Amino acid sequence: MLSLDFELVWGSRDLYDPIEPLLAQARVTRESVFDPLLNTLTRLGLRATWATVGHLFLESARREGGRLHPDLVQPRHSWHPRPWFEAVPAGDEVSHPEYYARSLVLRLKEAGQEVGSHSFSHPIFGDPGCSRQVADTELAACVREAKALGIELRSFVFPRNVEGHLDLLARHGFRCWRGPAPDWYRTAPLPQSVGRVGHLAQVLAATGPPMVMPIAGPHGLWNIPASASYLPSDGPRRAIPVQRRVERAMAGLRAAEKSGKIFHFWLHPINLAAHTRPMLAGLVEILEQAARLRDQGKLDIQTMGEVADSAPWS
Repeated sequence: MLSLDFELVWGSRDLYDPIEPLLAQARVTRESVFDPLLNTLTRLGLRATWATVGHLFLESARREGGRLHPDLVQPRHSWHPRPWFEAVPAGDEVSHPEYYARSLVLRLKEAGQEVGSHSFSHPIFGDPGCSRQVADTELAACVREAKALGIELRSFVFPRNVEGHLDLLARHGFRCWRGPAPDWYRTAPLPQSVGRVGHLAQVLAATGPPMVMPIAGPHGLWNIPASASYLPSDGPRRAIPVQRRVERAMAGLRAAEKSGKIFHFWLHPINLAAHTRPMLAGLVEILEQAARLRDQGKLDIQTMGEVADSAPWS
């Protein structure tokens, strides 16, 4: 299983000041990552779950009474004191391709990929600054914009993997979400810094990631936990050779083949904007091996929605 957090600028815009470096990464993602990645999936006959920020569905947006999206209740996160949409430009995909991407969403649909949801504007659902009203209007906007494109949203990935308001997911028609990987440093009460070091150590050692199975959650939802991510190659993480990332993913494919459980691999396309060529080459190597195992009858490859559809309650 492959799931992708497709967000362009939306995933980190609240953390960047100035935002220009993130805008540049989003443009590289559009220009140098999206096509090779989608073309590889198409060539290999692989379907992935693209958990897409709902704002990317829009053809355009304009301010009404000086406000962008006045119908949405805006989050109030402690680390982002400004109004949530204040710095978001009105416009369209031509003028601001980092914030709008309807043409790319339509290409995913036409290619037969599963288009899931990653919220409408990437508030952190499990944070106190994201109230029930915020989550409710966010989900309603996602479903509305997807329906306008003939897309039914079934799978959800929480922004920054922080869970919250699960009952609202069910109310808006979702069937599953991606839970956190059952790594030792996530299940133990340890500082976040320890978790970061633990993750880096796993990738550096290319240790096999955990295999997972769907977990029946509340409100008739299914939790399909992650197994491992494709670690970015920016900052200090650049020191870890891409091949170590590949070797860890290959170990996950072997474990899935032997165990009959799920290797749930995930990544952010924008993370391939740094050192794009070697990072893409490593990912293609992983996907080609997955396709070979599928062709040999040793591996099934399914989207999150397909797994939820095959669950007993469906």
